[in-house]
Amino acid sequence: MFARLARAILGTSNDRALKRYQARVPAINALEPRIAALDDAALRGKTDEFKARLARGEALDDLLPEAFAVCREASKRVLGMRHFDVQLIGGMVLHDGRIAEMKTGEGKTLVATLAVYLNALTGKGVHVVTVNDYLATRDSQEMGRLYGFLGLSTGVIVYGLNDDERRAAYHCDITYGTNNEFGFDYLRDNMKYRLEDMVQRDFSYAIVDEVDSILVDEARTPLIISGPSDESSDLYVQVNAVVREVVRDKETFEKDEKMRTAVLTEAGTEVIAQALAAAGLLTEGDLYDSQNVTLVHHVNQSLRAHVLFTRDVDYMVRQGKVVIIDEFTGRAMEGRRYSDGLHQALEAKEEVAVQPENQTLASITFQNYFRLFPKLAGMTGTAATEADEFAEIYKLEVVAIPTNVPVARIDADDEVYRSAAEKYEAVANLIAECRERGQPALVGTTSIEKSELLSSLLNKKGVPHKVLNARYHEQEAAIIAQAGRPGAVTIATNMAGRGTDIKLGGNAEMLARASFAGEPEGPEFEARMAEMRREVEAAAAQVKQAGGLAVIGTERHESRRIDNQLRGRSGRQGDPGASRFFLSLEDDLMRIFGSDRMGGMLQKLGLKEGEAIIHPWINRALEKAQKKVEARNFDTRKNLLKYDDVMNDQRKEVYAQRKFFMQAGDVSETVAEMRREVVADMVARAIPENAYPEQWDLAGLQEQVLLVLGLDLPVADWAREEGIDETAVRERLQEAADQAFAARAANMGPERMREVEKSLLLMVFDKVWKDHLLSLDHLRQGIGLRAYGQRDPLNEYKSEAFSLFNGMLADLRLDVTRWLMHVDLAPEAPLPSPEPIRVLDARHPEPGMEDGAGPVGFAVSDYGNAATEAAPRVSPEVDPNDPATWGATPRNAPCPCGSGKKYKHCHGRG
Repeated sequence: MFARLARAILGTSNDRALKRYQARVPAINALEPRIAALDDAALRGKTDEFKARLARGEALDDLLPEAFAVCREASKRVLGMRHFDVQLIGGMVLHDGRIAEMKTGEGKTLVATLAVYLNALTGKGVHVVTVNDYLATRDSQEMGRLYGFLGLSTGVIVYGLNDDERRAAYHCDITYGTNNEFGFDYLRDNMKYRLEDMVQRDFSYAIVDEVDSILVDEARTPLIISGPSDESSDLYVQVNAVVREVVRDKETFEKDEKMRTAVLTEAGTEVIAQALAAAGLLTEGDLYDSQNVTLVHHVNQSLRAHVLFTRDVDYMVRQGKVVIIDEFTGRAMEGRRYSDGLHQALEAKEEVAVQPENQTLASITFQNYFRLFPKLAGMTGTAATEADEFAEIYKLEVVAIPTNVPVARIDADDEVYRSAAEKYEAVANLIAECRERGQPALVGTTSIEKSELLSSLLNKKGVPHKVLNARYHEQEAAIIAQAGRPGAVTIATNMAGRGTDIKLGGNAEMLARASFAGEPEGPEFEARMAEMRREVEAAAAQVKQAGGLAVIGTERHESRRIDNQLRGRSGRQGDPGASRFFLSLEDDLMRIFGSDRMGGMLQKLGLKEGEAIIHPWINRALEKAQKKVEARNFDTRKNLLKYDDVMNDQRKEVYAQRKFFMQAGDVSETVAEMRREVVADMVARAIPENAYPEQWDLAGLQEQVLLVLGLDLPVADWAREEGIDETAVRERLQEAADQAFAARAANMGPERMREVEKSLLLMVFDKVWKDHLLSLDHLRQGIGLRAYGQRDPLNEYKSEAFSLFNGMLADLRLDVTRWLMHVDLAPEAPLPSPEPIRVLDARHPEPGMEDGAGPVGFAVSDYGNAATEAAPRVSPEVDPNDPATWGATPRNAPCPCGSGKKYKHCHGRG
């Protein structure tokens, strides 16, 4: 009660924020006549003036009114668009590092120019993040004209650019690009060997367009750069043949659609074990015996592929490849692959070529990537429903910006039918009615399958229409741009087509361009444009008379935001419009999350076939169900972030240390300290604290000294010396190691040895970090089972991840010391310059890696999953032809025989 009273008197926090911003608008408007009087050169000169004032110590906030006025005037001259007052408020919200929620059609792209221009004056760079390459390219070209007029440079990061092109784009004043490209460039930069090879510069300020899509929807899964592992893909095909037959019997498995899980029943386990044994895959023990853990993993993933994933809903098959369909936008995500063998299971199910599994080389979540920016802002049409998540995860406040003209759209209550068939018949009838009266209709569906079902119904009724889904993604902009033509019917899967405005009457420019081949220009094109504008104006008047754009939803989504995005396509800038959602008791949301009693209740009410129930209570009940799903999804993302935060602390430390090594001209002191710590560790293991000399393991220490340091010392005889202790042993070994290393450096040349130290240090650092990521992956997969032992999985993960990290650092010291004490380059051999790791496809979360040689012409064990061109050159103490001299070779190290293979795949096999 008191909260309601306070809101009534003081207004909401959003109201108070808007009042503060509104108070600054008159000052900007007052400058308009003076700024408008400047010629183009004087207006452009304002940019240099602002930069000089910043250099003298003025703050960006002091420049805001004048900078906004300059940007608005430049927009009038270059783009022919003048910012509304509410757009000025939106620009201030973005400048303050908040999220501006603006309705569809309110000009978010233009709003961003205000904050981008002001913050680009610092010279530190501004990132503008979009959801796809098309929007990044379009916005950089259109808004780049404005920035270029004001003397600022604009770059764009899209798929297919080389490093030089990326570096140039990042060093522009403003850089447009997609969230995936920015994230992958960050990961790739931290896999480079030289600072000059890195493409990104220090983070400063970013504006995220469609912030809810990028920071919420896509934040469930991390970005991953991976390389091929050594596992065979044949087993997926063999297991698939067995599982395909077994799952025909519904009694063999149980599935939970709400939790997206599938498990074998007791009967199913027996059946599948017998089938696997008959196929020769289960050769010993029971299915769940420890030696069959890999087989169980393949069975589980194949079961999920068959039971939980549906073709043309969750994925599609295109050109012999399984392509994931984005559940939020309906777009095909070329190149993206499910992890943990699920994608291979789907490939086996669809009988296409099974690609090898990948191993993680680098990864980061969008949450942790965007939190690297000291200043972050966002804009979208639908953020209020996720305001708590933005505040908790990103410390971002949502400010709802009022529309320039009041919204005139009429939102009708939902219609609920008993069956899907009745629902689609009602939808088709409404679409036919809209077309008859010349009212354009935008129809939203949740999958390709449902789009095509509705399309076939409309074909039977003779209703012309366009279908927009993942299969026709390339035509997206053209289809959506003309969705406002009189009587146009457009079926869109999950709001695909975002970013292109639906204008009543159609898009005059696109209509004119469609009638010209190539790049249109000249008087003929201008005449055509004028003709199309007149036609579009007449068509717009006709559409407004018919009621504006009708938005028809064929199903409620799990998230209210997706529904609001669909609704928001209608009623832009005060246009008339209408929206209505059609539901059935067979819809996923109703079936999984709705009340089980609803069907019986509708039957008691005497609902006949073809009739619908319409009541505000239904809307409220559905909203509650959607809130439950949103809360569950938020918990999923928050849980992912908690685990990734553990890795993120380690990742930041590793990347900072790696950059320090690259910046350092000389790392000799670092490797010398590593050598001393390795010697100390070896001595501590051989000579336990307070142990008597007869308890010392000096024979084992002597073997380790030979293996790691390459020194044949009579360590075992030292125990017989009177007064010898652990300190004396350590000092003798350190002195001997330092002398041997100094002699090796003298033979190789000091400068040459410094280069070798630095290159090898970076290579080994990457190798142990990659192995550490694999260990964390394995730990993460099984850590949930600790809950059965009444232990908190997150605390267990933190503890074990810390231990693994310390183990990784110990491996780093050991490997660097061992390689440097054995490496031997011929004096006349040239030292190759370091080569960066090359990634085949960095557009999506699991690109592959190309094979490549190590950076200095000698191989380091399994670096980056790259094939090595030469075996390691070691000192004469290790004879490639005599396994007796190899010592305890690590399984993942190159085989000392010189084959170039891993030890476990060569002499260590079996």
